[in-house]
Amino acid sequence: MNNNSVTPSYFEFTLFSDYGSLRSLFFSLCLLIYMTIISANVVIILTVCLDKSLHQPMYIFICCLCLNSLYGSAGFFPRFLMDILSDTHFISSPFCFTQMYVINTYVGHDVTLLTVMAYDRLVAICQPLHYHSKMTLRKVLYLLIFAVFYPVCIFGYFFYLSISLSLCGNKLHRIFCTNWSVIELSCVEITVNSVAGQFLALISIFTPLFFVLYTYLRILLVCRRSSSEFRGKALRTCLPHIVTFVNFCISVLIEVSLSRYKVDEVNPNVFVVLSLEFLIIPPINNPLVYGLNLPQIRGVICRCVNSDKKIPKRPVHQPKSNY
Repeated sequence: MNNNSVTPSYFEFTLFSDYGSLRSLFFSLCLLIYMTIISANVVIILTVCLDKSLHQPMYIFICCLCLNSLYGSAGFFPRFLMDILSDTHFISSPFCFTQMYVINTYVGHDVTLLTVMAYDRLVAICQPLHYHSKMTLRKVLYLLIFAVFYPVCIFGYFFYLSISLSLCGNKLHRIFCTNWSVIELSCVEITVNSVAGQFLALISIFTPLFFVLYTYLRILLVCRRSSSEFRGKALRTCLPHIVTFVNFCISVLIEVSLSRYKVDEVNPNVFVVLSLEFLIIPPINNPLVYGLNLPQIRGVICRCVNSDKKIPKRPVHQPKSNY
């Protein structure tokens, strides 16, 4: 280790370009995307929370998935919008590590929540008579605690690795803080830590993936022996989860692949667009898929909209004159 090296007090993002006259356009577009993410997810959250008929395990998990989308977006978009308008792109070390932690745990929470939702669908379809006895409120609470703390424990290692290294530079070739971009600035040999980190990342990603594949294999076997009506109902309840899970896996795979490439090997604009994919597409996709495809949620939203339209305006009563 180089004893003269110190951890920088700030980092600089190098992938931001001078957009010139297009800066306001890009800012408006990204702000619109952020407002769309907030609005769509808040609608689903309020719908589930306020309607008692949706106080069931599946909808509680959907609500938590939307809450996590707001959490991850809040860790990225405010800073990103500031950087679009700014001429300099520096970020303090504490804020960089905070952003890194939020984005990492956002990814981990999404993976574990989708895994828990796959288990919920497995019980509902393969053991429908025992569903309410198995998916009790206490069981749901335990599953949510697992979904929250499992990523914290897993990614705690990466976070500790990043903040404990002595760094010999402060230029991050990204548009937001990531573990790998910070670790690449290390002054010491990181081969062992890198291999251990990659192994842990593969375990944390592929273990939930294999479990989800196992649950759908069990569901397919049950549907194969059931009536066409049962298969149709199972497909309608599982399709939003399948779409969400596949989309999220593709997004994370793209992000992991990008972390192994150098910026010089990829067009910077392509690099930026692909980096944004897992922070934009899943938070928009989740509420749209569940809000439009699940008839229970769609029905509640439609009833609320129609009831607001049907509320008659109260006549304004003029006070009687004494004259």
